[in-house]
Amino acid sequence: MKTRKTFAFVALCCCALWANAQKLTSPDGNLVMDFSLNQKGAPVYELTFKNKPVIKPSTLGLELKREDPEKRIGFEWTERKDKERVDEKMNLMTGFKVRETHTSTFDETWRPVWGEESEIRNHYNELEVTLDQPENDRYIVIRFRLFNDGLGFRYEFPQQPNLNYFVIKEEHTQFAMTGDHTAFWIPGDYDTQEYDYTTSRLSEIREKMKTAVTENSSQFVFSPTGVQTALMMKTDDGLYINLHEAALVDYACMSLNLDDKNMVFESWLTPDAKGDKGYMQTPCNSPWRTVIVSDDARNILASRITLNLNEPCKIEDTSWIHPVKYVGVWWDMITNKGTWAYTDELPSVKLGVTDYSQTKPNGKHSANTANVKRYIDFAAKHGFNAVLVEGWNQGWEDWFGKSKDYVFDFVTPYPDFDVQEIHRYAASKGIEMMMHHETSASVRNYERHLDKAYQFMVDNGYNSVKSGYVGDIIPRGEHHYGQWMVNHYLYAVKKAADYRIMVNAHEAVRPTGLCRTYPNLIGNESARGTEYESFGGNNVNHTTILPFTRLIGGPMDYTPGIFEPDCSKMNPNNKSHARTTLARQLALYVTMYSPLQMAADVPENYERFMDAFQFIKDVAVDWDETKYLEAEPGEFVTIARRAKGTTDWYVGCTAGYNGHESKLTLDFLEPGKKYEAVIYADAKDASWDKNPQAYTITKKKVTNKTKLNLKAAVGGGYAISIKEIK
Repeated sequence: MKTRKTFAFVALCCCALWANAQKLTSPDGNLVMDFSLNQKGAPVYELTFKNKPVIKPSTLGLELKREDPEKRIGFEWTERKDKERVDEKMNLMTGFKVRETHTSTFDETWRPVWGEESEIRNHYNELEVTLDQPENDRYIVIRFRLFNDGLGFRYEFPQQPNLNYFVIKEEHTQFAMTGDHTAFWIPGDYDTQEYDYTTSRLSEIREKMKTAVTENSSQFVFSPTGVQTALMMKTDDGLYINLHEAALVDYACMSLNLDDKNMVFESWLTPDAKGDKGYMQTPCNSPWRTVIVSDDARNILASRITLNLNEPCKIEDTSWIHPVKYVGVWWDMITNKGTWAYTDELPSVKLGVTDYSQTKPNGKHSANTANVKRYIDFAAKHGFNAVLVEGWNQGWEDWFGKSKDYVFDFVTPYPDFDVQEIHRYAASKGIEMMMHHETSASVRNYERHLDKAYQFMVDNGYNSVKSGYVGDIIPRGEHHYGQWMVNHYLYAVKKAADYRIMVNAHEAVRPTGLCRTYPNLIGNESARGTEYESFGGNNVNHTTILPFTRLIGGPMDYTPGIFEPDCSKMNPNNKSHARTTLARQLALYVTMYSPLQMAADVPENYERFMDAFQFIKDVAVDWDETKYLEAEPGEFVTIARRAKGTTDWYVGCTAGYNGHESKLTLDFLEPGKKYEAVIYADAKDASWDKNPQAYTITKKKVTNKTKLNLKAAVGGGYAISIKEIK
């Protein structure tokens, strides 16, 4: 189903005064965006919500790279005025005049292949501003779209004689804040988002950056006041503001750098190995810059601006794309009980040269045929779709930290992993297999093998892949979030679609809604996930912030479901303890949206708590309807979702350092019908650190008039399964 209405109005400029002041209002009238040119001819915008300022007057523009005159052969570069003239030619920031403006209204309803609801409305008013730069005989377009829940805008560069190829030195998009807001942030970094969130005033970012930066396998923190998007903030007068970007294609990922004296954020693009921030050829455009705003935190979670600013699905036949609930050979290796590597005897590995038959197995290699069959049996018994296997392929003895170009070939298994037998056995049980491609950040090597690797997957019954990019990028000097790598990630997704393969990319650039256009991109990591519970633990309120930040761009493969939080029970040498209760682990299947959900623990831990495991078995991974019941970033999130094609509802609540008491009315249920609710909650004495596995399960009959009083412990939560009584 798709409905669409478009109304266009053309307004040609009649005078400078009229041209310098344009107003755009959201469909519901609550948001107003004003556009103008200042005295220098620089584009300026500002934004208000219900007459409250959200973005103070902020300038827009880009600075292009000036060619080094010393490299110009046979050209004398002597006069200062000539240098200044060339610098002005590199300026796409000032000297503009409005040529024309166009306004229009757009309204459609579209159906995602999978998602948090079966239909999404895309309704906005648009202002298109064409800006001439007479000094340089060129022009650009700035396009604004104002939705009921926020603003999106981007730069467009039509093809023209004086703006054809150009290199971006920096994008200077400003977001001027109205005060010293409370922010939920991670350090600005060119290579990782795997940080715990810091909650602070904007003015405190510089000081708190010292402890916010923690070690990672690849990182490059660019500024003492730099932060990443999606950035969540709350003002003292109760406005919630989120800054992000949408449709990141052929462009460098944007972070934000704060002028903490004036409380102004400015865009900060990820550079390439040379320090350049974008190689462009017209016609082209930037990604959308987004400002989501509301006086109700639930509306931030409900916003679909990021998806709506992306192009419609480009895959004609999507019948092979489907949500997945899976288990996998993973957690025992994350806790270091098992290993990815087959042997401990090899000081180095050369594929095609190293003979594994001459080595002794270490006895801890998890991806062996017998163990994988055990996971397949568990998945089949409990109704899961798929099994992930990591560490199945040769080369893991020599993969990390070596800056090694040819590390994996993605098709050669270890001697103890029988690819054909696993294929046969999984198929006999009705289980799909999920491939793992760890590239070790050797991107050139991955692209070298990509077609062969995807064909190998097709030949052996794998229809989805978890890819990884751990370490410093090869080619050396490139960053995970630069234009070159952004293009690679999309190349891999599009190439996978040719083979009807779904992609779950880890350590890739954080999502910006591209899953609408390429729905075979069913998951990303791009944040600090459950694995860190085995590396020392995530902050207690981590999962109360991620829905407002990382999930604004798209679903996350968070890998929840850890029932044994004491990692020493898996490995005596691992003293980490997950900062969560068992009940909250159930809630995350609802609050951390993804069409790709893993039951991440090992089978034997689930077998100890089969009554609680029932919720993971029951909970859906695709939805017709979502209701955001309660939300406060850093404190709590409570969400209800109706499973695709059913009348079944699931509710989840995750709480932070203060716990949370909910008073819920189940008015989202259909009037006149009766349901049975199964409530999985923290016990009275539950706590994440001292009694994480204390939970209660209660059943009761409910209707749309039922009220529930529920309590989540510190670092805890609750989950509810609600099924119609027929």
